[in-house]
Parts: sequence; structure tokens; C-alpha cells
Amino acid sequence: MNWIDLVSLLRIALHAMVPITLTAVGEIVGETAGLFNIGLEGILLISAFAGALGAEAGGPVVGLLVGMGVGAAIGLVFAVINTYWKGTQMITGIGINLFAMGLVAFGLIQLGAPGFHAVPRAAQVIKWKTAMGAMSPIILIALAMPFLIHWFIKRTRAGLILKAAGEMPEAADVAGINVNKVRLLAATFGAALAGLGGAYMSVAWIGSVTKDLSAGRGFIALATVVFSGLNPLLALLGGFIFGFFQGLAEWVKTLPSKPIPSQFVSMLPYIVTLLVVSGAIGRVRFPKALGEPYKRE
Repeated sequence: MNWIDLVSLLRIALHAMVPITLTAVGEIVGETAGLFNIGLEGILLISAFAGALGAEAGGPVVGLLVGMGVGAAIGLVFAVINTYWKGTQMITGIGINLFAMGLVAFGLIQLGAPGFHAVPRAAQVIKWKTAMGAMSPIILIALAMPFLIHWFIKRTRAGLILKAAGEMPEAADVAGINVNKVRLLAATFGAALAGLGGAYMSVAWIGSVTKDLSAGRGFIALATVVFSGLNPLLALLGGFIFGFFQGLAEWVKTLPSKPIPSQFVSMLPYIVTLLVVSGAIGRVRFPKALGEPYKRE
């Protein structure tokens, strides 16, 4: 591998890490408050589809905002079901994923392109020209967001309230904190970040929508959360690691002579995911009230 190949691989890896990092950091916010959402895969997929339609109607910025809005709306519904209605978070997340698969597949058929829809270049976010090649400006957001969220959780009163809602909801309630409202806001914000990650894929990176565009990135984001131990800075590292392996698979496909079958390389992100989850799940300390609806006595 020469210098040019290394730079190309790094550029692809940085692009590939964005949806994973944004989604993982958003999920960290939600889990810190006590809500566990496995519907990230569905949020990424629906937001990518909605973001593409929004970009075609009003431009790339509108597309990104639509993706965030759709993600936030899904997160809001998820939060309402699992706070005020005392639903089961696991089942609600599975429902989001199943709904997304059906909705996007149906939507692509209605657009006249079953299984695939290309986003016009005019509707895509313009990439910046850098020494490493064309780079999406959304990469900067993905790099900055973990630091911002880490500061928010560790250094602000609002971050302390967020942790109290997930760790000691009864004590937070006695202190006058509306636990369900905090959880609702956290889940909505976290899903909005996942929505931005989904819209990024269709509007600022890949430039198309398919019925399987998310390709397991939502579950990889969940593995990143486990890897990070709810630390946004470690989520950035985990997002880059998983993004690197996804980028490696894409890079291998571009080589004229393929030293490693690209299908094997494509398996690596998922193999790494399994190793991370199996190795870290028993050692990571999650909030005590994670996954449990708060019932005021």
C-alpha cells in the first residue's frame, strides 16, 4: 500500500464513520437518561429516504434538516410509548426497524425505481476540496459532536439531570425533576442525530437510496455504544474503527487486482461488532434504570 492508497483509505473511512458516530453519540444521550432504542437501523433508513426527498424538493440543507426532523419525530414517538405509556423498549425498537423496511421499500416502488433511487447531484451536499481529496463537511460535525456531548454530560447541570434520570429516577423525581420529560427530550435529540446520520448517507455521501442502505450500521452503532461505555469520546474512536473496516471493504473493491475477496472484507465490520459486544457487554456499567419505565409511586 502506497501513500496515495493510504490517504484514499483514510478518506473513505472518515466518510464511513459519520453515520455510526452520530448515531452512537445520540444513543448515548438516550441511554444515559434511561431509554434503550434498538430501532436505530430503522431511523437511519427512513431518514435517508426522507432526507433524499427533502433535498430534491428544497436543496441539500433542507434534506439534512428533513432527515433530522424525521429522526426526531420517530424518537419522540418511541419516547412517548416507553415513558408515558410504559411500553417495552425492545419491542418498540424492533417495530421501528420492521416499519422502516416496509416503508422505504414501498416508497421506492412509488418513485418508480424499486430497490434503488439516485439523488440528483444538484441535491447533494457539495464536498470540500482538501489535500486528502473531496471531503463532506458533515465529517466536521461528526468529529465535534462527541466532544460537545461529553462536555454537556460531564460539565453542565443539565447533564447531571440527564444522568439522574437514568441512574436514580426516584431521587430525581423527589428533587423536582420530571423524569419522563427528561427521557423524552433525550430520546428525541438522540434520534435527531441518527436522522442526520441517515440523511448524510443519501444526501452527502452515497448519493442514492436503497431498501437496505443502512446495512447494519444502526446495530454497529449500538455496538459502538457498548464499546464506549457511554463515553462519547470513546464512541468517536469506536465509530472510526468500525468505519475503517467498512471503508477498507469499499477500498478493496476499487483495486484493479483484489488481493483479498471484497466479500470477505465486507464481513469484517460485523465480525468486529460481534467481538466487541461479546468482549465488553459484561464489563460495561449501564445506568441502573436503563430500559425500565419510571412509575411514580
